[in-house]
Amino acid sequence: MATINSAGIGSGLDVNSIITQLMAIERQPLNVLQTKATAIQGTVSEYGKLKGAISTLHDLSIKLAGATPWAQTTSTSSNPAAVTSATNGSTPGHYAVEVQALASVQTLATATFASAAATPGAGTLHIELGTWGAGQTSFTPKAGGAVVDIAVAAADTLTTVRDKINQAGAGVTALIMTDASGSRLLLRSNSSGAVNAFRSTVTDADGVNNNAAGLSALAYDPSAGAAVMAQTQTASNAAATVNGLAVTSASNSLANIVDGLTLTLAAVTTAPVNVDIATDRDALKKTMTDFADAYSAVVKMIATDTKYDPVSKKGGILQGDSAATGLQRQLRALVGAASGASTVFTHLSDAGFQLQSDGSMTVNATQLDSALANLPELKKAFSNSSLTDPSLDGFAKRFRVITDTILASDGSLATRTDGLGQQLQRNQKNQDSLTLRLSGIEKRMRAQYTALDARMAQLNSTSSYVTQQINAFNANSGR
Repeated sequence: MATINSAGIGSGLDVNSIITQLMAIERQPLNVLQTKATAIQGTVSEYGKLKGAISTLHDLSIKLAGATPWAQTTSTSSNPAAVTSATNGSTPGHYAVEVQALASVQTLATATFASAAATPGAGTLHIELGTWGAGQTSFTPKAGGAVVDIAVAAADTLTTVRDKINQAGAGVTALIMTDASGSRLLLRSNSSGAVNAFRSTVTDADGVNNNAAGLSALAYDPSAGAAVMAQTQTASNAAATVNGLAVTSASNSLANIVDGLTLTLAAVTTAPVNVDIATDRDALKKTMTDFADAYSAVVKMIATDTKYDPVSKKGGILQGDSAATGLQRQLRALVGAASGASTVFTHLSDAGFQLQSDGSMTVNATQLDSALANLPELKKAFSNSSLTDPSLDGFAKRFRVITDTILASDGSLATRTDGLGQQLQRNQKNQDSLTLRLSGIEKRMRAQYTALDARMAQLNSTSSYVTQQINAFNANSGR
């Protein structure tokens, strides 16, 4: 008997099609599980988006409940070419600034050499930072500093000496200036101010340390009678008056000259420069508007996710979800609640925060500008915090507390998301179990239809043989 190589050959039945259709019926419970898993995953994803929106509202609540946005200031200068200003929480005020002198660095220059390839001579160069006394008759080394020794070989050129000085970390920078007359070595202190002056002494290989021959050409110490290099600029402090008070600084940046205010001096003045520090209302308005927008984003998302569309007859992805609708009720109740933090702004609407028919929030710019004119009360309305009476907490403090609770590891979002995750796990286990069972069903079906196919092939073969025998018998009987 011939071997059956493909289902249906022996019987003529479309076995594969039959099994596929039967298995499609068997798979219907699995399809239901897969559809349910997709829906759960969609809900998890939507809760992730909702968490992001609430996190933004939480961050802005923290910001408005703190001191920083209420202390932001801006500064203006009547002569920014001479005095510029920057603030970091400085108290608003007016400052008259006069600049008598700018801070400078000490600069020395050697006599002219034929070129940068000239060799000044061998010996050791000693550089020390410090402060010159009056008339440079004395020198006080800088506290914590040390003399830096630089060995110079006879073959070292001006270029080599420059590089050795720059690599020594002595607090000075060496340069070479070249013009039609030749090359000169320049030394300048790295930092401005009287405390960053320096002296340059030598131990000259020729035995004389204070003449213009050999390495002595790089010497500068007037207090010891060795001023061979020429001083082209002294190290000095900046000098100014701020509201009539004299101030000095080693640099041209008067950092934190008053709390949070930094003045940068750029030119000597002949008249006072007016520097004004004012509350940065634009930055504060933006933060408050961002807060309203963040609230609106949350409530609009929840409204969209929980609504039912009568036209399409479909509900939002979170329709009927008690956790989502519970969040919606909490936030709406908080917006409408009164606060005793301020006697002027007892409701958010008093400061220009207006609820719309769809539950979102907008800011009335005119009303907010008016509220900003009473900044102390507005600040209390948002950031006040009471350890004993929650009714005295500001609006931002209340939103911070409720969003803290919502976003906590045991909060409503986490609890709901964890529950959905457990549903997905159970769903997947059921899918795995059902898939295994379906595999067994299909295996049995194929075995049964294979056996049926083989039996029908055998019966067809027998039928064919019998038919042949009858035909042969009839043929012989007619002779």
